[in-house]
Amino acid sequence: MIFIGRPDWGKGGMIGTLKQRDLARAFGRQDPEPPAATAVAGWRYHHIGIPTQTPRPDERYLPRLKMYVSGFETSPYGIQWMRFDADSTYPEIVKTVPHVAFEVDDLAAALEGKEILIPPNSPGEGVTVAMIVDDGAPVELLAFQPSARRSKSTQYDRKRSSAASAGLSHAPDRSTP
Repeated sequence: MIFIGRPDWGKGGMIGTLKQRDLARAFGRQDPEPPAATAVAGWRYHHIGIPTQTPRPDERYLPRLKMYVSGFETSPYGIQWMRFDADSTYPEIVKTVPHVAFEVDDLAAALEGKEILIPPNSPGEGVTVAMIVDDGAPVELLAFQPSARRSKSTQYDRKRSSAASAGLSHAPDRSTP
């Protein structure tokens, strides 16, 4: 929930709590404005997951998850391709519809009031993930433990230096959280 109030709503203002979707509807997002998930809730873009049925170069098989992944480690835009085994138990929407993923500080708070598609789980050391559905689209939320975040930042800084030397000089500076 988000606490809001606008002075143009009259004496005393209309103050209350609204969910992110209600906030977006109340104010009407304009083209240059970021979505409420990042601007208000503080979520940070992590990746976009794109399901595919076509094998991709350098894909890596994750037997426990019954899926192949590729691209995330090398994409400057956070594009991750996902190819699922026929007997994968992921929901059909995850296997067929692209999802956007955000890093959050407090996964439990981020899930409050949301339609949960996949409950919180830990696919790897130092990270907990969950998936929600928003207006028919899957959205992944990730929370990293502080120790995982430090090592991730160090890895990112090394990749950023490599990207800059490879001509991707507009790589963002993530030196401040």
